[in-house]
Amino acid sequence: MKAQREPILILHHAIPAPGSCHNAESDAGVMDEVKIVSETFQMLKIPFRVAPVESLKSLPELLQAAPERLIVNLVENFPDRPADAMQVPTVCEAFGRECTGNESTCQTLSLDKWRTKAVLQASGLPVPAGIIVPVGSTAVPPFPPPWIVKPLFADASEGIHPTSVIHGGAKALKTAIDRIHKDFKHPALVESFFGTREINVALFQRGPSIVVLPVAEIEFRGYDDNRPRIIDYAAKWHTDSFEYRNTVRVVPAKIQKSLAARLHDAALAAWHALGCRDYARVDFRLNDAGEFVILEVNPNPDISPDSGFEAALKAAKIPYRKFVEAMIGNASVRLQQKTVVTGVSPVRARKKGNAAEDGGYTRRKIRPTEAKDRDGILSFMKGTGFFHDGEVEVAREVLDEAIAKGPTGHYKSFTLLDNKTPAGWICYGPTPCTHGTYDIYWIGVSATCQGRGYGRALLDHTEKLIRQQKGRLIIIETSGKPLYDSTRGFYLKTGYNETARIPEFYAPNDDRVIYSKTL
Repeated sequence: MKAQREPILILHHAIPAPGSCHNAESDAGVMDEVKIVSETFQMLKIPFRVAPVESLKSLPELLQAAPERLIVNLVENFPDRPADAMQVPTVCEAFGRECTGNESTCQTLSLDKWRTKAVLQASGLPVPAGIIVPVGSTAVPPFPPPWIVKPLFADASEGIHPTSVIHGGAKALKTAIDRIHKDFKHPALVESFFGTREINVALFQRGPSIVVLPVAEIEFRGYDDNRPRIIDYAAKWHTDSFEYRNTVRVVPAKIQKSLAARLHDAALAAWHALGCRDYARVDFRLNDAGEFVILEVNPNPDISPDSGFEAALKAAKIPYRKFVEAMIGNASVRLQQKTVVTGVSPVRARKKGNAAEDGGYTRRKIRPTEAKDRDGILSFMKGTGFFHDGEVEVAREVLDEAIAKGPTGHYKSFTLLDNKTPAGWICYGPTPCTHGTYDIYWIGVSATCQGRGYGRALLDHTEKLIRQQKGRLIIIETSGKPLYDSTRGFYLKTGYNETARIPEFYAPNDDRVIYSKTL
């Protein structure tokens, strides 16, 4: 894919003064990324400029004055409000710009280690057991030690220290939890400490294909039994430390081909489970039996020189410039899809209200359900394979009532059209005897159109309508059967929490799982 010659803005967060915060090293590391991307653009003769942004609040003013439509997003953290950095792609999109790297939804999901764990588990991927300990609380996990204690919302090994690994004892565990609460002001995650080997797999998108790079292992050289084999903050950022000098990256890892293939498959499955795009890295722990768990998924990982991502590219004999070209090419295609295809800007497309919320494919449209949609909706609902005949009959009754009574009825029904053909359906309504609570009764997408973001578009559309109606809480329920793993993962990815589970509600071994989202 050839690099685009359109001017590009390299955007990064403003770097705090040395010593001004406890993670200054990881903040400063972004400038190494800025340097290598800038040098690559110079080599490719692509015009660019670099701009720092102080906060999410200051981003709109910067974008209003910026002529560039393509942005390399290297914003990783805002000191006072770290989670705001995840929203940079959404703000850029609102101004008609396109960012490289992952969307805000993916970044926000990955920042929450607990929600990420739930999505991965719902997708059938192995994760370590864990519990959340809220600020001001303490707890002992219901699974045996050793344990590792981490900040719930952090990356770049922030908050990870040798004393984070606890081999037993409530006092040591409480001390580690209290340290996280004090330093980060948010909950601690206590996980089962699995295995002795640290593995990661980097991936990047090249057009429609996902390239899975060679498996990398971090070897712990000179570590004795008193020093936990972990990539803590010192190992990542303190260049004069024992940990930094003695954690050595080996890529490709010295493992059997069959194990490497399993790790590749798991990394790719994790990429799709979290909805990654452009580039990401999946971190694993491995034991001597060849069993592994996924620790986390890192969208927009470090791409600086000497980073694991750059080392994996070298091991695959892929020049760094080819990765940058692919990243810019992906963003350029997305920008074209949002503007050229519709003939209007993304902002105008949204204002027209005809296209779905992804910036405006004219082929996709959400509108109130009409009588002519009925047969098509019932046909694809049955064709999804998720609903038995009795459920389809209930859906038919609800759909018929919604069509008959229209906007004055209890059931609010909307159809997503793909090239004027019903491809998705959602039905919701206010929950009786509540104030501001709404149920989403049905949501379905034609089997031939799944994977295109239609389900998310229907949910986004419905949530917007419920907000306009002063709704405050949305409830969705589904089955606990393995068939519905992807459905439950979808709800978690779109910001819903599992609030309740009633064992064997529908049938033996078929739980009723209830999800909620506060607006």
